[in-house]
Amino acid sequence: MRAETNAARLVTQILTGEVWPPLADRNGPRPDADGRAFLLPGMGGVTLGVHCGDPATGYAADHLEPGLSIRHRDPGANMALQFLTCVGNTVRTASGAEGFVIGQHAYVLADLPEEALAEVTVGDPVTVVARGQGLRLTDHPALTVKNCSPELVERMPGGTRADGRLEVHVAATVPAEAVGAGAGMASEFANTDLMGAYAGLSPDLSLGLEGLRIGDFVAIEDADHRFGRGYRSGYVTIGVISTGHCMLHGHGPGPSSLITGPAEAFHIVRSPDANLEVIR
Repeated sequence: MRAETNAARLVTQILTGEVWPPLADRNGPRPDADGRAFLLPGMGGVTLGVHCGDPATGYAADHLEPGLSIRHRDPGANMALQFLTCVGNTVRTASGAEGFVIGQHAYVLADLPEEALAEVTVGDPVTVVARGQGLRLTDHPALTVKNCSPELVERMPGGTRADGRLEVHVAATVPAEAVGAGAGMASEFANTDLMGAYAGLSPDLSLGLEGLRIGDFVAIEDADHRFGRGYRSGYVTIGVISTGHCMLHGHGPGPSSLITGPAEAFHIVRSPDANLEVIR
């Protein structure tokens, strides 16, 4: 992205966590949007076979978390891991394999090559090279950057236009009515689940989001994520899809927040290639 930033003034911290085990509900099955019971793989652990650029919907899964699900055993250290880690930060496993952060959910999520993921197991330590919180687009004071590494900003297409707006390329535009779980939470923590991205379900539950992919950049309409996450007419939040399919009503593929501000400060370009794959 062709935009001036304060990246030279940011600090880098080395954070640690571990691959957290998948957790199950002792009550067993839960209902989907039509009341049908399901019991499926969910959050946590090492999830193989799903990477940036792959579909976010259509899986037999509940709150699909691609790649590694990382957290810290100490609650305070875990909050630091959640709040200070940014999308695009480098992660390293104990074996020396490298990947990158794709977002936050109940865990910090990281994508690695398939062959590297296959060598990781629950409990393995993971290092995160955290840099990005405090990042500003110096020529765009109306816009607030969240959870975004300077390396990601550099590689995203677009940038400052002659008319002063920030050009951002997105794979999809998300209507405000699609925002589900995650509204009202801190925009540096977890993500926002999108309603309507339910592949194969009835039209009354579809908002045209079935084609979302893991890693897609999206523009959420009428969403102000500067001080938490909430509805505000005339605002836009740029996010990245970091989690996949979920069967629970009101949940779905979820974007982590990246850039937020007044709609008139953006020039949004629809591009099917707008995906986190740009930082590989």
